[in-house]
Amino acid sequence: MRTLNEVPRRLVIAIGGNAVHPEDISGTSDEQKAVARQTAEALLPLAQIDNELVITHGNGPVVGKIMMRQMLTMSRIPPMSMDICVAHSQGGIGYLLMQAIENALRENGNQRHVASLLTQVEVDADDPAFRNPTKFVGPFFSEEEAKNISKELNWAMREDSGRGWRHVVPSPKPKHVCDISLVDALVKRGTIVIAGGGGGMPVIRDAKGVRTGVPAVIDKDLTSAHIANVLDIDELLILTAVPRVAVNFGKSNQKELTEVTLDEIKAYHREGHFPPGSMGPKIDAAIRFLEGGGKRAIISHLDHAMPALRGETGTHIVQNP
Repeated sequence: MRTLNEVPRRLVIAIGGNAVHPEDISGTSDEQKAVARQTAEALLPLAQIDNELVITHGNGPVVGKIMMRQMLTMSRIPPMSMDICVAHSQGGIGYLLMQAIENALRENGNQRHVASLLTQVEVDADDPAFRNPTKFVGPFFSEEEAKNISKELNWAMREDSGRGWRHVVPSPKPKHVCDISLVDALVKRGTIVIAGGGGGMPVIRDAKGVRTGVPAVIDKDLTSAHIANVLDIDELLILTAVPRVAVNFGKSNQKELTEVTLDEIKAYHREGHFPPGSMGPKIDAAIRFLEGGGKRAIISHLDHAMPALRGETGTHIVQNP
């Protein structure tokens, strides 16, 4: 266990898309504001520490609804491209989180600032993900509903970890977070920075440096790992809907993992314990973070942010001895 003084003072926190838009809400503005307040309360103990803090967030449920909404109205209003949909979701979620965290700080007499940055993330135009959509976005549907949607909208639909069918889109790997120097400058002056929301707006860059958006949604955990590595931050905290990572999930021999090494988690991953639609991307990001020089990746429940960081709960993935 770590004391408060031993908690790292430089940290990237990645919040899952379902933490900002749970499956059990319809998505009204009041519901989203309430969820943002709950998220802010969970992060408040970390926000009140004198630290350098970067927060990233998912957008899967929200960007999927934006895309569905515009497809249903396309006969009247021209639809936006996917990268602009990501920008809309990043801006909206960032606004709600920024306001909620600052309000929570002010209610506790803390004048710390929070900034939300629209973040472009460069990807490779030849990334194989563009030929094989795998990233789940939007709400869940029955198999029959999914078939009808696929036929009507020409969307790729796949079954998501036994929970229902969802829209899948390309998810290329992040190569470069644009203007990462601005993130660095802000966190060093004490500002809590919300960046890389939804993985960032996916862009490609030509030989002259001109950027163009592409139709994709980048995995936010991979972007979070990349941000932490570039900023030379030792610890990555991934907050989701479960307290710990488990192997043999849902079986009689299910086992929760407390602390594992990089080699151990890679072995479990090769054995197929982490489905691509749920825990898989988080494990991929933890591996990439540690292989990129990070020291510790922690995966735990949003409500357990501080206890997980102190070592009281969560799954801690560390470098090999």
